[in-house]
Amino acid sequence: MSYGVYVLVGLVVLGVLVNLIWRLASHREELPCPSWLGWMVELDNPFTRVNHAQFIVDHLGLEPGMTVLDAGCGPGRVTVPLARAVGPDGDVVALDVQEGMLARAHEKVDAAGLANVRYLEAHLGGGRLPANAFDRAVLVSVLGEIPERLAALKELHRALKPGGLLSITEVIFDPHFQRRETVVCAAEEAGFKEKTFLGKRLAYTMHVEKPADA
Repeated sequence: MSYGVYVLVGLVVLGVLVNLIWRLASHREELPCPSWLGWMVELDNPFTRVNHAQFIVDHLGLEPGMTVLDAGCGPGRVTVPLARAVGPDGDVVALDVQEGMLARAHEKVDAAGLANVRYLEAHLGGGRLPANAFDRAVLVSVLGEIPERLAALKELHRALKPGGLLSITEVIFDPHFQRRETVVCAAEEAGFKEKTFLGKRLAYTMHVEKPADA
């Protein structure tokens, strides 16, 4: 094999080892994907379509001018298509607990020539989100990383406008994978109602709704 092939194989092996270490550590404690591993979550998973950024965005029923929260935005994989979908008159808030992830998301948004994204360094459940402010919110492989999940879901419920949707994506490849039953139970306790289920048991996107009279 050529030197280049050896380097490529070495990088792949290194990536697998790093991913394994992160998974093992995550089983002991809720650990968000560190910003220096952001490259691992920037690409759409080739083994399931429900985790693809465009699939998530296409099924949200977005309209120009809407306000959307990308909760746990990471390196901005979903932030950019969300911003495109709501257009220049819309607004996307990219929230993450890690400054490094927000910086990477900012770079991607700037590279895409978009100017309708705001950034918020905060953890869900901390009370930083305004009430009745968002038409949609997304949680893509994030819920299992949050220690106080019920508090986070309650804050999202309060932040959504009546009739607003929260899109939750979970894929078995994520070390913090949450089963459908677990998510539904927590979402209902927070005041949501399940509306749509896309995908299968081990890879799905679920929409839960804040009732119009809430």
